[in-house]
Amino acid sequence: MTDLTEIWTYLAQQPLLWLTLTLIAYVIGDTAFRTSGGRPYVNPVLIAVVMLAFLLWISATPYQTYFEGAKFVHFMLGPATVALAVPLYRNFEKVRQSAIPLLCALVVGSGTAILSVLGIAYAMGIRGEVLLSLAPKSVTAPVAIGVSESIGGSPTLTAVVVIVTGVLGAIIATPLLNMLGIRDWRARGLAVGIASHGIGTARAFQVNETAGTFAGIGMGLNALLTAIAVPYLVLLFL
Repeated sequence: MTDLTEIWTYLAQQPLLWLTLTLIAYVIGDTAFRTSGGRPYVNPVLIAVVMLAFLLWISATPYQTYFEGAKFVHFMLGPATVALAVPLYRNFEKVRQSAIPLLCALVVGSGTAILSVLGIAYAMGIRGEVLLSLAPKSVTAPVAIGVSESIGGSPTLTAVVVIVTGVLGAIIATPLLNMLGIRDWRARGLAVGIASHGIGTARAFQVNETAGTFAGIGMGLNALLTAIAVPYLVLLFL
C-alpha cells in the first residue's frame, strides 16, 4: 500500500498525468457509447466526467492541479470550434436558403432558454448570485463564464450548470425530437445547438452532418445573442 502511495505521489507531479487520464476516461466513455449501439444516454462526456470526478475525489486532488495538467484539452476547444467551418462550407447552400427561419428560431430559442430558467428559478425563490449564474446556462462554457462574471454571477456555478445542460441536451434531444415527429435535420440541429451548446453539437454530428452543421451555427449565434441580451433580461428579475 505504501508503494502504491509513493507511485501515485510521483505520478501526480508529472504534467501529462491528468491529460492522459482525461483521454483514457473519454476513450472508455466513447467505447461504452459505441458498444451500446449509439444510445444517447450512454454519453461519453458524462461517463468521462463521472470517472474523473471520482478519481479527483478519492485522490484528494485540487481542481487547479488537474486543470494544470489537462489544460491542453481546454486549449483545443478553440481549434475544434474553428473546425466547424468545414461542414458549414459543405452545407452553405442549405444555410443560405434557411437564413430567415434560422434567425427567427434563434431569437425565440435564445430568449426561451434565458427567460425560462430565470422564471422557474425566480418562482422557486432563488435570488441574487445564484439566479444570475443560471442565465447563460445554454451557452458554450467560455462565453457563459464571461457573461456570468459581467452580471455578478458565480463563474464556477455557471460552469457546472453549463456542463449539466449540455449533457442532458445530448441525452434527451434525439429521443425527444423523434417523439415530437421532427424530421428536418436543420431544425433538429439548430434546436440542439441553441439548447445545449458544444456537447449537444457533438451529439448532432454523430447523428447527421446537416444536423451538426446547424447545431454549430446555433451554438455560435446563440452565444453572441446571449452575451448581448442577458445583461438586459436579468434586470426583469432583479
